[in-house]
Amino acid sequence: MAKLTKKRKVANAKVDPEKLYSISEAMALVKDVNTAKFDASVDLHIKLGVDPRKADQAIRGTVTLPHGTGKTKKVLVLCTPDKEDEAKEAGADYVGLDEYVTKIQQGWTDVDVIIAAPNVMAQVGRVGRILGPRGLMPNPKSGTVTPNVANAVKDVKGGKISFRVDKYGIIHSTIGRVSFSSDKLAENATELLGIINRLKPSSAKGIYMQSVSVASTMSPGIKLDSKI
Repeated sequence: MAKLTKKRKVANAKVDPEKLYSISEAMALVKDVNTAKFDASVDLHIKLGVDPRKADQAIRGTVTLPHGTGKTKKVLVLCTPDKEDEAKEAGADYVGLDEYVTKIQQGWTDVDVIIAAPNVMAQVGRVGRILGPRGLMPNPKSGTVTPNVANAVKDVKGGKISFRVDKYGIIHSTIGRVSFSSDKLAENATELLGIINRLKPSSAKGIYMQSVSVASTMSPGIKLDSKI
């Protein structure tokens, strides 16, 4: 087991592992206990009382964070030539179709989000086995399969993110950077938790939002009171 640094020991001592902090308290604390020398990401980890193996409980969706994530996302738009100009004007980093499908087949996945027009999904499907495990496969539910590629690009560049529950029933999502004010982090967290609450499936039994914690890249986890 790695030896804790002096900074990490000090950080750990500031966090009460038994306490459920309010969102505002937690966001101020996660900034205070950050030990990274870089602008670390701040992430929420949400354990849901769902069975992801059941289709209606495989929670996924999108949210536009009021203050974005602090990271500029690289966007690839896969579309026919008539859509290329509007995608570029909207801020897409890469635009095309066949050349990028070929590049992906050869192992290239150096993007954060892929948006596709509906009429090219047959070609995109050829690289589904590569994109799927990386969370890059375009999907109508996340708004990344759409005829209006320009709006989709603007949404992503403006702070729209997608999330999905993993096989353990947990959603992991970035809500900003430690350089954000605690108020901005709190507003982003509140928006995300509100969306996830509204997605509660009727078939889910028991406590839906079982636990919520926040942590930066190099900080101890802080438990949140999930009642918002």
